[in-house]
Amino acid sequence: MSKRDYYEVLEVSKNATAEEIKKAYRKKALKYHPDKNPDDKVAEEKFKEAAEAYEVLSDENKKSRYDQFGHAGVGGAAGGGFGGGGMSMDDIFSHFGDIFGGGGGFGGFSGFGGFGGGRSRQRVNKGSNLRVKVSLTLNEILNGVEKKIKVKKYVACKHCSGTGADGGASHSTCSTCQGSGQVTRISNTILGQMQTASTCPTCGGEGKIITNKCKHCAGEGIEKDEEVISINIPAGVEEGMQLSVSGRGNAARRGGVNGDLLVLIHEEEHEELVRDGRDLLYNLFVSIPEAILGAPVEIPTLEGRVKVKIEAGTQPGKVLRLRGKGLPEVNAYGRGDLLVKINVWIPKDLSKEEKKAMEKMAESDSFAPKPTSHEKGFFSRMKDMF
Repeated sequence: MSKRDYYEVLEVSKNATAEEIKKAYRKKALKYHPDKNPDDKVAEEKFKEAAEAYEVLSDENKKSRYDQFGHAGVGGAAGGGFGGGGMSMDDIFSHFGDIFGGGGGFGGFSGFGGFGGGRSRQRVNKGSNLRVKVSLTLNEILNGVEKKIKVKKYVACKHCSGTGADGGASHSTCSTCQGSGQVTRISNTILGQMQTASTCPTCGGEGKIITNKCKHCAGEGIEKDEEVISINIPAGVEEGMQLSVSGRGNAARRGGVNGDLLVLIHEEEHEELVRDGRDLLYNLFVSIPEAILGAPVEIPTLEGRVKVKIEAGTQPGKVLRLRGKGLPEVNAYGRGDLLVKINVWIPKDLSKEEKKAMEKMAESDSFAPKPTSHEKGFFSRMKDMF
C-alpha cells in the first residue's frame, strides 16, 4: 500500500514554516490521540501517520531529501527507521516530547494517560499468571461457593520485602541510561543520521541497579512458597468457564505487578441429575401399574427430594416441568427448570400368575392402542409418502 504525501497528511503546503508544520502536527495528534480515541484502530493509524510525517518534515535534512526524492529519499515504503513506517507508540511519545509535554503539548488535556514528554520509560516487571482447576458440585454451582486452595507460587522475598536489595534502599540510578530505562543510539547511514531507542542493557529497563543484592533471593525479590487463596465463585458457572482473580498470580521480580490467578471450572457429575444449560434433566422410571393407575413419586432436586403425583394413564416419554428447580446463570436473575422424563419400566421376567394377569388385561378393550387425532394425522402423512 503506497504512502500518502506527508504534506497532505499534515495539510500544509511545501512552503510551510517549521512552526506551521509543528502546529499542524499538534492539531492532528490531538485529534487522533489514542487516549481520546480508545480502541479505535483507524485513529491510531492516523496518529502514527501524522507522527511519521512530522518526523520527516520537522528535520531540515530529511525534508530536503523528501522534497527531492519523495518517500524513497527517507527510507522508502518498506524501509527501516521512522520514515519507513516503523514507528511505535513508545517511539512517538519518546521522540516528540516537545509536542506532548506541558510546555507546548496538550495543555488542557491533563487526563491523557501520562503520555507527556517527561513520562517515565522505565519497565515495570509483571509476574506470570497462575492457572488452577477447581471442581464443583451442582449444589455448589447452585448457590455459589468460597473455595480455599493451596497453590505453589512465587511470592515476594520475606528477607528483602521483594525489593531484591539487602539492607533496605540499596539501589542506585543506572549510570548507563540515567534512570530512564532506555538508551538512545544515533547511527550514520547513507540517508543521514538515524536515531533508535532500546531497553537499557545494564538495568534491563528498570532505571536503577541494586548495589547490595539480597543473599536469600539473589536480588530477584521473589521466592517459591505455598499460599492459601480464597476464591469466591459465583452461582451459575459452567464446565470450562474461566474466572480471573486479579493480582493473585506469581509475584513480580523486585516489586512489580503481580500476575493473575486463572481459575478453570470443572463440573462434577451428579448421581441422578444431568445439566443442560440452566435446566436440569432427570429420567423417572415408573412401573406399568403406576403409569396406568397413577401414583405419588419422589423426584430428586438440588434442594432435596420432592413428591410429585403421576396422573393415571401417563404415557411413556411424557415430560414434567418443575419450574425454578434448575440452575441460575452467572450474574442473572431467575433459575432454569427441572425436566422429568417419564419412562415406563417393562419387566422381562414374569411369574405364571403375572403372565395370566397380563394376558387377561390384554383381552380388555381398555388396553387396545387408541391413537390420538394428532397421531392419526401423522400416520396418514407417512402413508402418503409411500
